[in-house]
Amino acid sequence: MSFLGLNGKTFLVLGVANKKSVAWHVAKTLEAEGAKVVYSVRSAARKESVASLLAGKPVYICDLEDEAQTQKLAAEVGREHGPIDGVLHSVAFANFSKGMQPFHETVRADFLQATAISCFSLVELARAFKPYLSKDASVVSIGISSQVTAANYGYMSPIKAALESASRFLAKSFSADSRVRFNSVNAGPLKTSASAGIPGYLENYLHAEKMTLRKEALKTQEVADVAVWLLSPRSSGVNGQGVVVDAGMGLNFFDEELVKASSRIL
Repeated sequence: MSFLGLNGKTFLVLGVANKKSVAWHVAKTLEAEGAKVVYSVRSAARKESVASLLAGKPVYICDLEDEAQTQKLAAEVGREHGPIDGVLHSVAFANFSKGMQPFHETVRADFLQATAISCFSLVELARAFKPYLSKDASVVSIGISSQVTAANYGYMSPIKAALESASRFLAKSFSADSRVRFNSVNAGPLKTSASAGIPGYLENYLHAEKMTLRKEALKTQEVADVAVWLLSPRSSGVNGQGVVVDAGMGLNFFDEELVKASSRIL
């Protein structure tokens, strides 16, 4: 038996878009540890685009904006693969079709849609899957670390903050009658396809790399490894937490190299 104790367990992973996805790195690590992974993607088009990546694996379609689809997903996955030992929520959506706007220019409809998909879907998933979770299941969501105030991340910053808060409240709520755990992994900037679509993200990514204590960018697999640990029984004492994975970026504001560079500019 491996240290993580994942052999023979079953997990649901939501959010695989391509090989760069955090969700994909988590899923392949779970499988390497002997776990069974069930996948959920947002649309038939997405299922087709990842067909070669997920060939031979159980893949379901669920648009998290529609609660009825979430309930249907839970019923089908629970019936066909339950009990479920863990769920990874690695899903986010924001409508930036008009380009990046100052936060105070955020449109209500866009904010509410992004909140429903990126945050409240975790609550709906938890509620729908509650009857199908094993007694000590683990639910992990993927959030963001201290770049939450980056202007070019737009209104997704407060929504991701809400996701972390929702995870904590779910941990408290579920504790009334279960041992199901909820935690979030709050990651620093990563080189993913989703991130590449954010205006100005590359500059933030390069800056973040210089702010890490090791002067080396955070790797997606490093984030996935922490998520897998949180999904495993080895993290049984961790509940209601937001685990920051940013290679020390968040505590290195006064890095000597960056301070000197700023002083030269001034």
